[in-house]
Amino acid sequence: MKKLCPNFDREDGLDTVLEVPIPEEMFASNKNRSWQNFKAWMRPHTDHRSLSNIFGGRNSEIQLLLGLVGAPLIPLPICSDHQFINHNIKDQPIEASIAKYIVQEYVAAVGGEKALNCVESMYAMGKVKMGASEFCAGEGSLNSKVVKVKDLMNGGGEIGGFVLWQKRPEFWCLELVVSGCKISAGSDGKVAWRQTPWHHSHASRGPPRPLRRFLQGLDPKSTANLFSNSICIGEKAIDDEGCFVLKLEAAPSSLRARSTGNVELMKHTVWGYFSQRTGLLVQLEDSHILRIKASGRNETIYWETTMESKITDYRTIDGINIAHGGRTSVSLARFGENSESKSKTRMEEIWAIEEVDFNIKGLSIDCFLPPSDLKKVEEEGYGVLNCNNEKLPLQIRSASTRIHASKVVHVYVDDLENSIEDDDEEDH
Repeated sequence: MKKLCPNFDREDGLDTVLEVPIPEEMFASNKNRSWQNFKAWMRPHTDHRSLSNIFGGRNSEIQLLLGLVGAPLIPLPICSDHQFINHNIKDQPIEASIAKYIVQEYVAAVGGEKALNCVESMYAMGKVKMGASEFCAGEGSLNSKVVKVKDLMNGGGEIGGFVLWQKRPEFWCLELVVSGCKISAGSDGKVAWRQTPWHHSHASRGPPRPLRRFLQGLDPKSTANLFSNSICIGEKAIDDEGCFVLKLEAAPSSLRARSTGNVELMKHTVWGYFSQRTGLLVQLEDSHILRIKASGRNETIYWETTMESKITDYRTIDGINIAHGGRTSVSLARFGENSESKSKTRMEEIWAIEEVDFNIKGLSIDCFLPPSDLKKVEEEGYGVLNCNNEKLPLQIRSASTRIHASKVVHVYVDDLENSIEDDDEEDH
């Protein structure tokens, strides 16, 4: 990972210190193009037209990836001021008691409760490669199409880097740069927010929730606290590794807090797969379903998003086992009353952690303040990448298929609800 950018304009000029370290692969391409990307990274509020000049037809795909895969949140807030396990295990249903025992084994496997309680803050830096891998339209109809897009293992996808900061679960900050496009997200303990080049800073509905990336092997303490309220639903083999499966459902009150008049979050479920051999978390999966009522028409559209993360390469840092790599697969499905409205998009992300450190000196709560232009939205929206009412076409490599980002983008992002309604009206 490069932390300094050479001065391509002047050979005797000083290097530029990058806010987000960039993978070495970014420097393998044309230097002038790389310098254009660095200029974009330094301007998080760059107008989307200038971004289009840099990325061309890739712009909407990058927005789609960052909007969905970049900074998703876990469905429930995590408390940091209670013990991992309620010791009255025998007083609870057998499924909950087994789950608590599995979490105890997990805490021991990652380093023990004493080591976890010594961590007050953390920092992580890593790199990602992400891309849309497949698009299916009109599934079940005569005009159905399946388009293979990219294979990350064979050199496809967009490359980027990220930096994470955390001070207890409720205070966190992420800066992620992918192919010159930057997304920032964070929480100050009162509100979770995100900021992109194509959208003003905005807050999520409901109580602030932790970033999903922390639960992908980076924050064992939060993982243990989250699954301490789960139930065990059985066993399953993951890559020939026998695992216990723990399940956690978002409470109805949490779902209502994140819903609006026309957009209803019907369910949000999290599964954790813990190795029977090592006790470590080897896979994290979550799924949620939205029901959207189109205004002015008696029609309902459903969006289902499923994320599945394989968590690998555990290494011991200061006595704590931290996952240093993994792969996330995302499936985004849209379905309604007719087969023509069905579509499914698959995306993938490969990530690797380059640096991890704990108990960062000088990391105060002020470091997690939201942006000054934060707009507290009254309604959480789910859905489209829409800048000044201009559609952002996602150009698949095959020129025979052209997809609107608004057709496939769902939301872990908190966008305006009327964007979806306007988009649905234009689609019909």
